[in-house]
Amino acid sequence: MSLRLRPGVSTADTEYGTVVLDEHNGQYWQLNATGTLVVRLLLDGRTLGQAAAAVAEEFDVTAERALDDATALLDRLRTAGLVVS
Repeated sequence: MSLRLRPGVSTADTEYGTVVLDEHNGQYWQLNATGTLVVRLLLDGRTLGQAAAAVAEEFDVTAERALDDATALLDRLRTAGLVVS
């Protein structure tokens, strides 16, 4: 999967995760550590399955739960117009 941030979207790491800012409308989203891991891996060219497997390993959740959550996050990011693939 080739995922990238839409032009005009920036990120900033915080002690709680990552903030994603849509510079066009000023809206921002806070990603927790799990969401940050998923987004970073997808932006690095990993597949959704690979990102979910990393979440399952890192955060001690089932692979099925990790994949469901990663899929939901990706859907929300697309719906918000923050990423393109």
